[in-house]
Amino acid sequence: VRMVTLRNRYEVVRPVYSEDSFAADHEKVCRRRKTILQHIKEYLTCDSKRATNAVLSLLPIIGWMRIYRVREWLLGDVVSGISTGMVAIMQGLAFSLLASLPPSYGLYTAFFPMLTYFFLGTSRHISVGSFPVLSLMVGAVVTRLVPEQGAPANITGFEGLTQDQQRVLVASSVTFLMGVFQLAMGIMQVGFVVMYLSDTLVSGFTTAAAVHILVSQLKFVLGLSVPGINGPLSIIYTLEKIFVQITSTNICDLVMSILIMIVVFIVKELNNIYKAKLPVPIPIEVIMTIIACGVSYGFNFEERFDVGIVGKMVSGYETPIAPNMQVIQNSAVEAFPIAIVGFAVAFSVAKVYSIKHDYTIDGNQELIAFGVSNIFGASFRSFAASTALSRTAVQESSGGKTQIAGLISAMMAMIVTVALGFLLEPLPKSVLGALVIVNLKGMLMQFSEILYLWRKDKPDCVVWVVTCLGAILLGLDIGLAVGLGVELLTVEKVNKSWIYLKIFRIPSPIFFANIEFFKDKLVEVGFNPLRVLRKRNKALRKIKKLLKKSNDDTTEKGFRDLFSQTTDDMNMEELDLPTDLKDLPFRMDWNAELPPNISVPRVDLHSLILDFSAVSFLDISTLKEFIHIDVDVYIVSCDAYILEKLHSCMFFDDEILTSMFFPTLHDAMLHVLDKHKDKKSNGRCCPAEGNVDVIFLENQVSMKDVTRQCKACFVYKLCNSLLGLDHSCEMFLIFFS
Repeated sequence: VRMVTLRNRYEVVRPVYSEDSFAADHEKVCRRRKTILQHIKEYLTCDSKRATNAVLSLLPIIGWMRIYRVREWLLGDVVSGISTGMVAIMQGLAFSLLASLPPSYGLYTAFFPMLTYFFLGTSRHISVGSFPVLSLMVGAVVTRLVPEQGAPANITGFEGLTQDQQRVLVASSVTFLMGVFQLAMGIMQVGFVVMYLSDTLVSGFTTAAAVHILVSQLKFVLGLSVPGINGPLSIIYTLEKIFVQITSTNICDLVMSILIMIVVFIVKELNNIYKAKLPVPIPIEVIMTIIACGVSYGFNFEERFDVGIVGKMVSGYETPIAPNMQVIQNSAVEAFPIAIVGFAVAFSVAKVYSIKHDYTIDGNQELIAFGVSNIFGASFRSFAASTALSRTAVQESSGGKTQIAGLISAMMAMIVTVALGFLLEPLPKSVLGALVIVNLKGMLMQFSEILYLWRKDKPDCVVWVVTCLGAILLGLDIGLAVGLGVELLTVEKVNKSWIYLKIFRIPSPIFFANIEFFKDKLVEVGFNPLRVLRKRNKALRKIKKLLKKSNDDTTEKGFRDLFSQTTDDMNMEELDLPTDLKDLPFRMDWNAELPPNISVPRVDLHSLILDFSAVSFLDISTLKEFIHIDVDVYIVSCDAYILEKLHSCMFFDDEILTSMFFPTLHDAMLHVLDKHKDKKSNGRCCPAEGNVDVIFLENQVSMKDVTRQCKACFVYKLCNSLLGLDHSCEMFLIFFS
């Protein structure tokens, strides 16, 4: 006897339509398009509300200062600022060597750019200052125009300047042009360009940069005199010169560097292991620098062992300088990729912490902020500024809540520059080189991604390898261009697919350049699922505290008293976990009336259906956020090849299930109807109240006037006639074709 599994069946009965008969039965809803004159008029129109929004957008400091909690945040910002400042000082000194500049100018970079970012930046947590990759890219221009051996380039303005002064002029001019590029892109609202630098490309590029940085610091660690070399295969020529002189290694430099790298590495690992127990990470770089300065001064390393030291530090700040136009003309090709990489790194780091702490950042405003910061800093002889993940991690983990921590770290750099710089003069350059190398661990560990990418996505693996090899062998600027070209070539093209109900057609699959757009549209259902989850978890924590305190029945007054208290001791990681309702003695209804002192957003959505018939790449991390707040997610028409890749990558788990996938849109819709057929409509019984919402995505361009039609919309009528939707159905459909 063969067992037969009974399943729901569906039949579609409707008239045969021609274009004329369909138009007669269903009203066509057209998108209202504005003329050029209407756009210009709207752009030039100004009122008090628009002026206020413009000021708040241009000066984000006004927004977060209005909500600043002095008692709760100030102490954390001060402690974080001091901790970050010490790290920024050491990194500024070390990274200035990468830029082929005197170490004291690294302190300028830790001070001036932060002053303007404090007012203009939208991130509350990133630490603005030097970044090793940018320092190396600036250093390549510096050594090209002002080589260590031989005459400098024939540039007007070099007359009467020392070699160090010429190099500072080159670095500041390149930084000025970098800032102009960033500011121009911000004004033209082209912050989206960073989307074309995928995570894979950035990983391969930064890994190659780490190799360049490692090689560039070997001469300091070994105490050798190796001139800077630029251009394709420069890394090979540099290694050749190092190995030719290897027998001349300064043993004192080598031993000191190895000891410092071992100690710093061990303490950093301990910081990671015990970061939950440590109030602030141990500032091991600062400790080792102080010890090295003292030992070098006490034993006179410079004369006794011929150790290269930092030497004379610039005391105080010099007068502003103007950029050299000839340097700008000679460095325009290099300045543009420096601007792109600097913004991409800063925006990526800022985005991580904005998601963690639940606030928004603006890519275009970040471009403006970094553009102005680099222009302002370059006028005072600082070099390219971005952010460093390690320094930002210190600022956030040590209690920093706002950019007041960044401002305090800048003040720390100012104190050292003005009053304490002479104490760093005996510091061996090999110590700075060792600190740079030991901080490359994170970037060098990215080599392990090759095997993972090969199993997950071979085209991505090719992009990573080509970008990395290209940047290592051809130079960072050319390598970045090569990687971007290969990345665009490996984007798969998918043929047009047929879907049951064609609403709109996107002419390309979802890939790295438009995945953020897709995620943004996904949360346009009327609420942000991650914020809803966090508010629910905060409310649930308060409810459980009340239940734990009292064995009596929970009263309405008890809820009010509890919710009037603030509980900020719950960390963000706990807030992002799925809501745990298993210990409650009652059924929790988040859409029911809650005490007046608590605000949990209402979620009237129970199902989300996505049509992926034309999608060749998936990044659906946002879907888990919907699942955590009890919204069912279904994916339809997903290509079999994509499903195979998801299985091979072990993508599915206890939350993302294969049962979420349906072969057609209609199967998924009937499943939702059957699942929710007995549920009430929350008092809504009229189709005109918007039971079916449809988002139209047009050519990856964000539409502010996203169409949300109801009974008058031909989509509703068509759905109703084809699928027999009843009035109790609440669904949100996103169609891709």
